[in-house]
Amino acid sequence: MQQAILTVDLGFGDAGKGSIVDFLTRQRDAHTVVRYNGGAQAAHRVVTPDGREHVFAQFGSGTLAGAATHLSRFMLIDPLAMLAEAAHLHALGVDALERTTIDERALIITPFQRAANRLKELGRGAGRHGSCGMGVGETMADFLAHGERVLFAGDLVKPHALRAKLAFLQTINQAKIAALCDLLPDTEPVARELDMLHDDDHGWLLDACAILTQQAEIVRGGYLHTLLARPGTVIFEGAQGVLLDEWRGFHPYTTWSTTTLANAEQLLYEAGYTNAITRLGITRAYATRHGAGPFVTEDAGLTAALPDARNGAGAWQGGFRVGWPDLVMLRYALDVTGPLDALAVTCVDRLAELVAVQICTAYQDESHLIKRIDPSPEPHMLAYQEQLTAMLLRCQPVLETLSGTAALLKRLAAELGVPIGIISEGPTAAEKRHM
Repeated sequence: MQQAILTVDLGFGDAGKGSIVDFLTRQRDAHTVVRYNGGAQAAHRVVTPDGREHVFAQFGSGTLAGAATHLSRFMLIDPLAMLAEAAHLHALGVDALERTTIDERALIITPFQRAANRLKELGRGAGRHGSCGMGVGETMADFLAHGERVLFAGDLVKPHALRAKLAFLQTINQAKIAALCDLLPDTEPVARELDMLHDDDHGWLLDACAILTQQAEIVRGGYLHTLLARPGTVIFEGAQGVLLDEWRGFHPYTTWSTTTLANAEQLLYEAGYTNAITRLGITRAYATRHGAGPFVTEDAGLTAALPDARNGAGAWQGGFRVGWPDLVMLRYALDVTGPLDALAVTCVDRLAELVAVQICTAYQDESHLIKRIDPSPEPHMLAYQEQLTAMLLRCQPVLETLSGTAALLKRLAAELGVPIGIISEGPTAAEKRHM
């Protein structure tokens, strides 16, 4: 029997996707985790029952539970970061690269694109967009502007093409930054990124790419079809959150990635997959946001009371912010994601630390009460998303006090019309249960 489980974060990211994927891998004995969006900016924390811990970026979060990883063409791969991640997994006793396949059409992030990304953010000063500083946006922008001239995973095994494309990407990213030089502060971080952008010695980078392709396997798109035809479970692991989606998030505080289930659904469609599918939405029991952008239920007291084990203030993203659970945002996330079979609610144990639990039932925008945000009537309307952003920055939350976590879970299921399938009360698989 074949089964596909599609997971999606219904917030601004950091919902506990890695922990849930690890749990599902163990429960369903999944043979493969497919990453269907994002790149090296992911930070999916997994703690195993025996105490090992890893924060997954590019490998599937079922790795420590025995699953292989397939990186689809919708992923953006950073070879240097992937090798560093593989080294940590090796120290934990897992040779992850040997169980990893990479679609030949996956885009490759180079140090030049990462440097351009960081220099642009440094040039924005206080007006940063909240980038992770990993070069994802610049890589996507280069692809949209130059198509086949950029670097794909399939080029990593073609030495001549690899050298030529690295030189091209370095040149175009130097040109991007040349126009910004007068705006850049005279600081050590700026100097460091400029040095990387102008480094003409590509030998170390070529060596890293060679090591990656000697261990992981670059495959054609049809490889996923064979994975899905195998008996057993395949888990599709999303990155970031629906509220950061490139088209449905609140522009400009978004990512250059489709974070809804659209990519996963597309991959299943292309494979002609007709077997069982479970669509699982993941949310914390409270709201969070890492970095800049509108966050109506943010509460400074909650941010202080609920510090996160692996989410502090980031050099590029900024601070980790906490707010009350938000029915308005969750309704919007469901509207843009499409039907779900169940919810996984994480960090339920953290709310037990609080004297009182509140939930946001609506927003107050001057004299208007807002219970639902209508998605854009047309796809790819960034002007509409900017209007939503401006509105959210004006809004105040309408809060209701609940009797405790049990009341919160009951309220979420009733208001959202989706049953709660998994509750997580701690980081390990042993601290999760099916409802």
